[in-house]
Formats: sequence, structure tokens, C-alpha cells
Amino acid sequence: MNYIHKELAQGRWFKLSFFEQMANVGSEVGRAINWRGKNAQYFQAAFERALELLDLTIDDAKNKKRLRELWRVREVMADYFQFDNIYGSTDKSWQNYFYAFNYAARLAAGV
Repeated sequence: MNYIHKELAQGRWFKLSFFEQMANVGSEVGRAINWRGKNAQYFQAAFERALELLDLTIDDAKNKKRLRELWRVREVMADYFQFDNIYGSTDKSWQNYFYAFNYAARLAAGV
């Protein structure tokens, strides 16, 4: 597979905590939200990076018990950014969802 995040895909991603992984996915989702409607190329690149990081999170053995949520996040995210948004997501709902992971990761790091 041809990864965008080659170094992360080679194992560095799996050393991050679940909260750190999801906060990083959220950063890419935030970039996709910011570029949506402004620059199609930047938007698409951010969306693809978010999907790749989410896929790496799904592949991480420590997240085995979270697969149901992770697969649902992937489904709803694809629906929101690429399809008909049948789930009724909003930019704010995505920001709120990922903010919680950012906050948890910072707490765990003692920041």
C-alpha cells in the first residue's frame, strides 16, 4: 500500500495512545473542514490523510475493542465529506467529537 504517512505506517503510529491517534485524525478533519469550499485540492488531501490515519487507528491491535465506533466514525465521515450527509453531521459536531480526544490526550500528557 502507498501511504501518505509512511513513517507513521511503519510503526510509529502504534506507539501513540488511542487519544493521541484520534486527536491527530481530528486535526486532519479540521483541515478538511477549513479547506472545504475554498480549495478542492487541499480539502481532498486533508480528507484522504484523515481517512488514512483513521485506517491506521483501526489496524492498531490495542484498539480492537473500539472497532465498532471506529468503523462508524469512518462511515459517517465519508458520508459527510463525500456523499449525501444522511446522518446530518455538521462541522461543529465533528469539531466537538474530536475536541474530546484532543483534551484527553493533553490531560494524559500532563499539559
